[in-house]
Amino acid sequence: MADTRREFDVADILDGLPERLHDTMVRGVAETPDHPALIEDDRTWSYRQLADNVAQVAVSLLALGIRPGDRMMVVSENSIGLAALLLAASKINAWAIVVNPRLSSRELDQIRDHSGSRRMFFTADVSAEAANHAQRVGAEIGRIGPLENIGISALNEATLPEPVEVSAAKQVAVLIYTSGTTGTPKGVMLTHENLLFSAKTTALFRRMDNRDKLYVVLPISHIVGVSLLLMTLMTGGTVRLVSKYDPAALAKAIAEEGITILNGVPATYQRLLEYKTLNGISRLEKGSLRYIGVAGAPLDPDLKSRVEAELGLSLLNGYGITECAPGISGVRMEAPRADSGVGKIVPGVEGRIVDRDGKPVADGTVGELHVRGRNVMRGYYRAPDLTEKAIDRDGWFNTGDLAYLDGDCMFIVGRTKEMIIRSGFNVYPAEVEAVLSLHEDVVQSAVVGRAAGGNEEVVAFVQLLKGSKVTPSDLMTFAGKQLTSYKRPSQIIVLDVLPATSTGKILKHKLAESLRES
Repeated sequence: MADTRREFDVADILDGLPERLHDTMVRGVAETPDHPALIEDDRTWSYRQLADNVAQVAVSLLALGIRPGDRMMVVSENSIGLAALLLAASKINAWAIVVNPRLSSRELDQIRDHSGSRRMFFTADVSAEAANHAQRVGAEIGRIGPLENIGISALNEATLPEPVEVSAAKQVAVLIYTSGTTGTPKGVMLTHENLLFSAKTTALFRRMDNRDKLYVVLPISHIVGVSLLLMTLMTGGTVRLVSKYDPAALAKAIAEEGITILNGVPATYQRLLEYKTLNGISRLEKGSLRYIGVAGAPLDPDLKSRVEAELGLSLLNGYGITECAPGISGVRMEAPRADSGVGKIVPGVEGRIVDRDGKPVADGTVGELHVRGRNVMRGYYRAPDLTEKAIDRDGWFNTGDLAYLDGDCMFIVGRTKEMIIRSGFNVYPAEVEAVLSLHEDVVQSAVVGRAAGGNEEVVAFVQLLKGSKVTPSDLMTFAGKQLTSYKRPSQIIVLDVLPATSTGKILKHKLAESLRES
């Protein structure tokens, strides 16, 4: 029977919405103070402990010279320490910059210098990468409140704090650096309202409450990880923090730990199925799992159907970007889909699809997606020119993504800058990638354009299953049967692994650079 409950609206989202990130703990502390809030392997903090410990960390940060309006970097994998530092930064109105320790020294220094970070903090006992960065910058290992083995860099005396805003819609909570398609980091200023509005929207869609336990392996240095943390705390649930992805550990946690909600990128699920096959497991145990979601990269329909058959749940696709905190659209629990659509635009967010002249296009026509709402970032830090290009005077943000509507369901076909124009025809990489991914030996693929005598060629990079004997020629034949001539790759390059971010998003600009260098 169809679900007849009305879809919630903006008033429902705003009702009781916390003012600051650290206020997400209030409900849990009041109603279920002894309920687990954060779990990290053998360490658990209840809601009462979380509130007490965050307060202690906030006092320590002030003692270390972090002022309201200062930017502070937290270099860490997912951990209790990271969560505590993020929430404590909110408590003192500092801006948290959560950074993946797997970034290179150059990338880390670039973010530090551009942001004017007051101090850098490293969870040295969580990952070797964080410890190595701490040592490189001469950080002293010390204690911050109840947190031990934290690398603390020298104080940046020259930097100045930003003004503190009373309004949650104006006060920046988190500064996330994203390279996008260019490779040049941009600091996305996300306010408390941006983050909390988006997180509550998702929590309402998932009908979350304090019985839920989320497996948070997507990095909190990325917008999705931040949102998962906030939505769980907001509903009084439990966050199971995981520092690095291991499909065996995930399978065990689902079977034994009472995990109810899992979010991942397509590679999360692909590797889980590979683990099952390689280890001769007849079937993965579903445990208490009630919701599985995917976002962050194009979803192969074949992978989707295999995951659903294995776990007995619909794999619900969604779409969002860092600049939108991140939620823009999602497939509803009560209306699952068999295709790769990313669902309806969420309440409180307006969307329009326009042509190159900015005019709305008809349903079914590909155009550029623009959105507007309380989830849209304040802007790019110290880059007013980039902000002006991205957000127009009426508040519409240009996502840079190409999309089309089929009824009220949206489909994403690629990035505007990634679209290939071959012999005057538009080629959308996602379409070619979807065909290549249908081959049983292809783990994932990425398609980019290459300039060729006033034209563009379609070049595909593929990652194959371990031990596969499939050749580029075989794949060319396979794809050629399903693509019209101008969409067929001119070259297919097999790589052991495709370059990707920590969330699994393939770094196409690096692949394009490799073609220019060859």
